[in-house]
Amino acid sequence: MMQPEYMLVAAYICDLLFGDPRWMPHPVKGIAWLALGAEKVLRSSGLPLRVAGVLCVLVVVGGTAGTVWLVIEAAGRLHPVAGTIAGVFLLYTAFAAKDLGDHARAVGDALFSGDLPLARRKVSWMVGRDTENLSEEGVALAATESVAENTVDGVTAPLFYALLFGPVGALAYKAVNTLDSSFGYMNERYREFGWASAKLDDLANLLPARLTVLAIAIAALLRRLRFFDIFKAVRQGSGLHASPNAGYPEAAFAGALGVTFGGARSYAGVEHDAPRLGLCKQACSVATIRESVFLMRFTAAVFLAAGIILLLLLERLL
Repeated sequence: MMQPEYMLVAAYICDLLFGDPRWMPHPVKGIAWLALGAEKVLRSSGLPLRVAGVLCVLVVVGGTAGTVWLVIEAAGRLHPVAGTIAGVFLLYTAFAAKDLGDHARAVGDALFSGDLPLARRKVSWMVGRDTENLSEEGVALAATESVAENTVDGVTAPLFYALLFGPVGALAYKAVNTLDSSFGYMNERYREFGWASAKLDDLANLLPARLTVLAIAIAALLRRLRFFDIFKAVRQGSGLHASPNAGYPEAAFAGALGVTFGGARSYAGVEHDAPRLGLCKQACSVATIRESVFLMRFTAAVFLAAGIILLLLLERLL
């Protein structure tokens, strides 16, 4: 089989070239189907909801990791090339750099052409907040914040676990992330059942989110952005975010781009006031959206290159 680092580079290039075509079967859809099925069975079991939620996590994450290993092992037994292709394909499906960038660019293009209703509609595919009444600045802010937040979930965290554990690690992380997206809500239905999903996602992103700040800083230096503001913004704002992890990449992006994230927004008609992140009060714009996409892609390249270099050094030392 191909060397793991070459498989990872090939998979990442595939994501940059092809993204996630809608016609292609995607493992995350299977993970979501498994999660919903497990929820249905475990809720009807009579177990305490928190216990049922823990079992759901074990079933979904364990089932995902086991299935990925079996697929690659079975393909490899047929032929080493088949094992390599299976591994590269599964790794490729764990990354979302192209789709994230494409969605953000589509919002920016709609704003640039003066079609605010279209921009609102397109940004609604990226964020959970209400978008019907957003101004141009509000749309640009929502898109830029989404790129910053999803740089970890969609790009660097899957890379991190792929570097450590290969395709099994990358898809296991996607399972954790999917569980949090499905059940990690502090509402009446999921406060207990989704407790384990939310906590595991926080734990899984703990190190990747912080390492991503370093990658953002190097990427910002390459892009000639506000390198020194990144660390000031992270130090001042990362702890203000409701999430223990999301504040790190968001504050770093805000510092690098010279804008402020946060402020008033509405979810299902309920007003919220997100903490302000960043050092400069400059508003987000079409240019900010486009620069955030470049920064995300440079960050991913830095993260991947640094990870492979460290792996190669460790192999030589050991």
